[in-house]
Amino acid sequence: MHPVSAADREGNGSPASKPNVILILADDMGIGDLASRNGNRNRTPHLDRLKQESVWFEHAYSAAPVCAPARASLLTGRYPHRTGVVTLNQQRYPQLTRLRKDETTLANLFKDHDYVTGLIGKWHCGDGAEYQPLARGFDEFEGFVDHTHVPSYFDYKLLVQGQLHAESKQYLTNDLSSRAVQFVRRHQQHPFFLHLAHYAPHRPLGAPEDRIGPYLEKGFDRDTATVYAMIEIMDEGIGNLLRELDRLKLRENTIVIFASDNGPDPLVSSRFNSQLRGTKYTVYEGGIHVPMMIRWPAQLDPCERDEVVHFADVLPTLMELCQLEIPNHLKLDGRSLAGILRRQPGHEFLTQPRFWQWNRTVPLYSHNAAMREGDWKLVRPYVTRGVPKGDSTRPPALYQLSSDPTESHDVSAQYPTRTARMNEALQAWSREVERDRNRLP
Repeated sequence: MHPVSAADREGNGSPASKPNVILILADDMGIGDLASRNGNRNRTPHLDRLKQESVWFEHAYSAAPVCAPARASLLTGRYPHRTGVVTLNQQRYPQLTRLRKDETTLANLFKDHDYVTGLIGKWHCGDGAEYQPLARGFDEFEGFVDHTHVPSYFDYKLLVQGQLHAESKQYLTNDLSSRAVQFVRRHQQHPFFLHLAHYAPHRPLGAPEDRIGPYLEKGFDRDTATVYAMIEIMDEGIGNLLRELDRLKLRENTIVIFASDNGPDPLVSSRFNSQLRGTKYTVYEGGIHVPMMIRWPAQLDPCERDEVVHFADVLPTLMELCQLEIPNHLKLDGRSLAGILRRQPGHEFLTQPRFWQWNRTVPLYSHNAAMREGDWKLVRPYVTRGVPKGDSTRPPALYQLSSDPTESHDVSAQYPTRTARMNEALQAWSREVERDRNRLP
């Protein structure tokens, strides 16, 4: 049962006056997983077409190299540390994976402005009734709270409006895609915000054998072949959703955003990722530099942009594009991209430093932390589990990304003053967000 329908509310404006929004997020998909970026190693025709029809950000960044913190930032417009979501195992660390109750989500804001709001797919920002999507601004939730409900893409459980349903006759990605189409059909007469949070191509790897086979025949190992099959199936579902917008004549007035939460998982495949250094779990480019595109045919001309953008920018951008007010009390880390999306004179997007940090459990800012300022990126290196937490002897490295996008050449010795200044700025940010993370409820 879905309690919200187009007739359930009296809107302040017609559907044409308020654009619909569909925010699609892949899981562990890298820039190099788009066929248009990897020499057609795999098939992503619908995403490649969407890219051609969108504003594509060449320098788009997730907020973290792992899923839960990245999602918390995307939904709040704030660095994940401020939101309370700093790690990823909800069973072992429930207090560190719950979006704080005093945080405001995109869904809260859209709902406050008379949108129907829905989440289909992965949540991973807190377990328990008070922390799940239906308590965080979403009218509808058809998905799973974390990985424990998905032991297999062919055998999984979904929460549908709070009721747990076991599914064993469908393929998860196809199921989520179909539910997204149904959501749009149900709410076609009323402004809606739909967050389609796919699980593909996250572990556990799995796809129909007839979809894996063609990639094995091309010479890929089984893991890579399976991942490419998983992405291809997700791509088809996104194509179905976009066609449904066309069929319902919603294409022109629907903002569609596609991105991935972080880079490829190093434990399942060594697939191509545009030669970026690092993977999921690390703050090198391969872990946080992600695909991101925004399509709105009614107002945005397709193009490629070179600005450095961040997940925290999505919330203020959508609020401005939809002409919705942001409450004065919200302290956002992101900035609206609306001016550059519309190419408005006098609306140059001012660059600002961006920061990242992640490790398991409580934040350890001396390791796996980074700052980007213009073309420059400072990295406090990733440290494996075998290194004592207190060991901060490895000095930070400095990279000039415009000439060294693969982060191969540490130039900190050549630019000691810049290195020291950026390292201090990273330290100051660390102190600030840690204070915020530990604030009283």
